Amino acid sequence: MSDVTLDIAFPVERHVDDWQYRHAQGKVPGFWPYGLDGLGRYVDRLRAQAVAEPDTLARARARLTRRGRHPEPALRWNAGETRPTRDIALSWDENAARRMLAACPRPEMYCGVIWATDAAARGADISAIRRVLRLMSGMWVISSGQQAALVELVGENGPPVGFFRFGVDETFFTFHRPPTTPLVLSIGGDRDRDTETLFAALGRVHELAPETEIVVQTSSTLPPPAGVRTIERVSHVELAALYARASVVAIATRQNLHASGMTVSLEAMASGRPVVISDTPGIRDYVQGSPIGRSPQTGLLVPVGDAGAMAAQIVALLNDPELCAALGRGGRQVVETELNTTHMVRELAAFIGL
Repeated sequence: MSDVTLDIAFPVERHVDDWQYRHAQGKVPGFWPYGLDGLGRYVDRLRAQAVAEPDTLARARARLTRRGRHPEPALRWNAGETRPTRDIALSWDENAARRMLAACPRPEMYCGVIWATDAAARGADISAIRRVLRLMSGMWVISSGQQAALVELVGENGPPVGFFRFGVDETFFTFHRPPTTPLVLSIGGDRDRDTETLFAALGRVHELAPETEIVVQTSSTLPPPAGVRTIERVSHVELAALYARASVVAIATRQNLHASGMTVSLEAMASGRPVVISDTPGIRDYVQGSPIGRSPQTGLLVPVGDAGAMAAQIVALLNDPELCAALGRGGRQVVETELNTTHMVRELAAFIGL
């Protein structure tokens, strides 16, 4: 008989118990962050583990425990075969993987990788994270721009690297008809957001379309230009309401491999909003700047660091409500059929052989 136990290591700061409570109240998407509770459909037991930052002794103990042990690979079997007993742990990113290795090591361990490839490309010392990654049974990325870089990073005989696309909860971020009052919205402040370019672009938008409201959620200390209102962090409910009011969602990022801005792009698309975003490796996995086959156009891509191009595309959309609506419908279609948490979890389950 099969017997598969899967532990998902969440940083203790995630407060998964509280997340579950807020989900029951309709305040956050997904029963667990990233919709990873959906993996319960593929295993006999699914558990959330809160993992704290390990101390020096715990990190050393974890390295010694797994030193010399080759990570167990993802298992595959044919239809009709009995699944073996498996004890698995996984984490969403490499920083949580470091904690997982110390707090809840398992015979099979998997993690996503988000930040390490860009850190390596910029010359940072990532030797400690590389050691953690080489102890995994497998790793995945959610940007095709990272895959080759991660294979090179972990080196010869490293764990396998998979790629699948991220998804959002399309039942939380719901479709809305285009607004009647123009609003340009920008959300997010991860380390690869380009606030300087964004503010320059939005300042130009204000000059060309002064009747347009412009709202930016950011933690940047840069002063915003005239006509641009900045706000602090917002709740998921407030975020969904902002998308519903928006005409266009704009995201400026610096050059990066991990597709910074993908989450906001998908949330906006799920809400029926067109996206204008910097064209970085991997972002085309999510935002289609032109129709491809049966995939509709969902947004507009602009060169990295080009504030003029971003402003021009935003204003073009504001002046073309029909195109805005068409891109919004296309975005919603893609999220409903491909870029949702159910699809993502299915791909993740397949990667680890569930």
